[in-house]
This record gives sequence, C-alpha cells and structure tokens, in this order.
Amino acid sequence: MNPPAESAQPDSPDHVDLVREQWREVRPDLDTAPVGIVARVGRIAAYFDQSTNALMDGYGLSRSSWDVLASLRRVGPPYERSPTDLYRGLMRTSGTMTNRLTRLEQAGLIERLPDPDDGRGRLVRLTARGLGLVDRVAPVHVQNERRLLRSLGDADLATLERLLRRLLGELERPEAGPP
Repeated sequence: MNPPAESAQPDSPDHVDLVREQWREVRPDLDTAPVGIVARVGRIAAYFDQSTNALMDGYGLSRSSWDVLASLRRVGPPYERSPTDLYRGLMRTSGTMTNRLTRLEQAGLIERLPDPDDGRGRLVRLTARGLGLVDRVAPVHVQNERRLLRSLGDADLATLERLLRRLLGELERPEAGPP
C-alpha cells in the first residue's frame, strides 16, 4: 500500500545528528540520546505544521482553526461542543480559544449558542457552511499527511504509530493533565 520512496535514505544524517555531534565535541560526558528523539519530534512537528498551514491557507484557514472545525465535525450531529471541551481537547488556552472562535464565527463557520443544560454556558456549533468546508478539506488534508509520511513503508508506519501511542499515553496519564 505505502512502500517507501525509492530515494529514502533512513540513515542519512540530519540536523539533529549535527547538534548531537556538537554536544559530543564540547561535552562528551553528556548523554544526548534523548535529544535524538525529542529534537526530531519537534522538528518534524514544525515541518508538519508548516505544510498543514500552507494547505489550510488556500481555504482561508490556519491549522489551529482547522483543528477546531475538524473537532466539531468528528463528534457528529449536531456538531457541537462546549468551548471548554474544545480547548482541553485541542490543548489551547481558553483565551486563545475565545479569539479563534470569534474569528470562525465572523467567517460564518461556527455559531455560539446557549447551552440548554447550563444557563451560563455556551455551545459551539458548526454551521452548514463550516460543515461543507470541513467535508471539502478533510480528504485533501489527509492526502497531505500521507504525502508527509511517504518515505515510510506500511511496517514502519505501524511501528512508529505504536511507539508514539505508547509515549503519548504515558505523557497523557490522567494525573499529568494536558500542558
């Protein structure tokens, strides 16, 4: 299904190898093995964000606004969640979420409604326009993610997903809470 790209060279040196080598030269006593993972995950995330933001820009969105819209779409009809559920699920601050929701509401992609179960609460609901946009963008977004992972074959992808799930599961322990 997803064979590795012909030109893929999994053992090619990258920027993190250079960083670790620099540390070895000035601090040979320092075990930089964790840097090999953490720095790569951070750099990969930056490349993923850059690619996703470039794609979303073509639809008048950012990765952050896409995350909100996709989160609402995934819960199914009536495509609504509380702002608290949104910011906790997306690991954003409430202030950041409020600003993002305001922009999405002004664009006609969401609406904020009174919460019938909480007189003081609000719900965020995807509008028909927002639903149409998410359904149009989702397949393009997934294809972009597939392109970003093209250098890995199916077995590598399965292994990577399993290892990342284990690591994230440990970091998301209930007592830890989101950052």
